[in-house]
Amino acid sequence: MFGSPELDYLNSAKYLFLRELSEPRDNSLRVVVQEGKARPDASGAIRNGVPEVAELRSAGFVIDSLEGCKSFELTWERYVAYLVTEELVGSCGKSDDEIYAGGLLRLYTKSHFLEHLARDTGGHTDLIQHYKLVCQNHLLDVASYSPPDIRLIDSTSTSSPRIQ
Repeated sequence: MFGSPELDYLNSAKYLFLRELSEPRDNSLRVVVQEGKARPDASGAIRNGVPEVAELRSAGFVIDSLEGCKSFELTWERYVAYLVTEELVGSCGKSDDEIYAGGLLRLYTKSHFLEHLARDTGGHTDLIQHYKLVCQNHLLDVASYSPPDIRLIDSTSTSSPRIQ
């Protein structure tokens, strides 16, 4: 893919949450994701009144952003298209014919999103690249001509979701 220490940190995270999405100017995209970690469910947040379910969930974990979790800013200076999908419905499609490299940030060489763009858009100035951020709460597909700039940022500024 494209190498940087920030990318290595990002792809070493086990879980991510989409915290911010904005367009600082026309056809520019800024995304902030925050690392998440699993912790035991001490509060009982995942309890259920059904005994069989409660037993299964008794050893469950809650995934959230804790103190010390890293936050990352990804910026595409110019994008072709992007799609934000709620994670639950976005994970239900057939994707075994897609080809990608990476972990939570993927670079696709073959994807349904690329096929859609080839079929339904035109006038491109260069080869379109497809990046996908796989987060706990959203899936973000971005088509662009170049990779994003990735920067590690202060985690305290992204404690609650904000999508604009």
